[in-house]
Amino acid sequence: MEVKTKISPKTKHKKYKRTSSETRLGYLMIAPAMLIIFVIALYPVARSFYLSLFDLRLNHPTKNATHLSYQFDLERYLNNFDLVKGNLKRAANDSTGDSKEKLLSAVTDIEDLNKTIFSQSEVAAKEKTARSYVDNFKPIEDDKIKFAQIDKATAEKVLDKYNSLLKTLPTLTVNEDAKPSLDKGTGLMQEVRDSIISPNFVGLDNYIYFGKDSRFWEATGYTFKFTIISVFIELVLGLMVALIINRSFKGRGIVRASVLIPWAIPTVVSALMWKFIYDGQFGIISYILAKLHIISNPGVLLTSNFGAKFSVVFADVWKTTPYMALLLLAGLQTIDSTLYEAADVDGATKLQQFFRVTLPLLKPTMLVALLFRTLDAFRIFDLVYVLTGGGNSTETITSYAYKTMFAQMEFGKGSTLSVVLFICVAFISIGYVKILGADVMSNEN
Repeated sequence: MEVKTKISPKTKHKKYKRTSSETRLGYLMIAPAMLIIFVIALYPVARSFYLSLFDLRLNHPTKNATHLSYQFDLERYLNNFDLVKGNLKRAANDSTGDSKEKLLSAVTDIEDLNKTIFSQSEVAAKEKTARSYVDNFKPIEDDKIKFAQIDKATAEKVLDKYNSLLKTLPTLTVNEDAKPSLDKGTGLMQEVRDSIISPNFVGLDNYIYFGKDSRFWEATGYTFKFTIISVFIELVLGLMVALIINRSFKGRGIVRASVLIPWAIPTVVSALMWKFIYDGQFGIISYILAKLHIISNPGVLLTSNFGAKFSVVFADVWKTTPYMALLLLAGLQTIDSTLYEAADVDGATKLQQFFRVTLPLLKPTMLVALLFRTLDAFRIFDLVYVLTGGGNSTETITSYAYKTMFAQMEFGKGSTLSVVLFICVAFISIGYVKILGADVMSNEN
């Protein structure tokens, strides 16, 4: 008699528990990938966010680096202090009465401030080395020698006194002999004052600034409008092209290769080509549209708000529709042809087959195509920069960030716009996955 062993449900469905050594091994296996993700993706974002917390300006002598505390520029101070003191003394010697007394008092004040500054431990430790460079007319290239930290009370005391002197000294009435020395001394005194570098940490002030900036909201609004319109048109046209070149016909290979030509052309070259085509004097598109009375004159395509917006969208659709078609074509070729044969047997029309078979099975590919194109369109820069330069209401977030960071040299605010752009891109990615189906990104069947 055969005896059957009964397995309890608890034993049958008992889950395997990983040991601690297997868990550590798993972490070690993914550690290189996580490190690469951190270095390539997260570190630049974290660095941009850090810089966005500062009023960082490369065209400003005291804000061209990040400073969390008061710093003292020894090179600038040593190059100018003796000249300031000497000129004020000469102006005092050439003056009389009340002006002479005020100038001598100013000399005494800056000498006292000089002693106060060099009583700071870090400044005193670097003074000798810094003077050796200055006395030999050599620039101090090492920031560890050039800059020294000073306490807040000393820095504010020095700044207040020099600001007071810069207000009162130019108002003194002196004779013609003393005036050149006084003017030169007060001019160089600004350099001495600027040797005290205030902290440029502003926290979230840059974000608050752009929250109130109408130009930022206009650029953001146009960026979203451009992205929605261009990607929608590219999806419709790309799906039509993909359906056509997915069919078998004579010369299909040549057609497929020809369709990819616009996408293969570099964006800057493509933008320059369209700029000539849109030109009001010899552009073929502007000429045809003017002849058809669609536009009032050939010059409005790049000089009016509506014309510029239309030109940018049209050029982008021409450039990137082949890319959308290529991705959708790859998805169409993964659909089993027997499904269409079964649909024919069931009496389904071509339109029914498209909505009941093609679109549902093409959904994962459409998600990838839409995600890539939306992110690419939202970050558009080169096409707009070449065609319109961001003028005529075609400024995007990226072009605004470029102008802020590289034209105006305000790296703090430019980094803020970069962080905002990253946040928008992240939310767009999450939205696509959530709305169009998170199951596409999983391994479940």
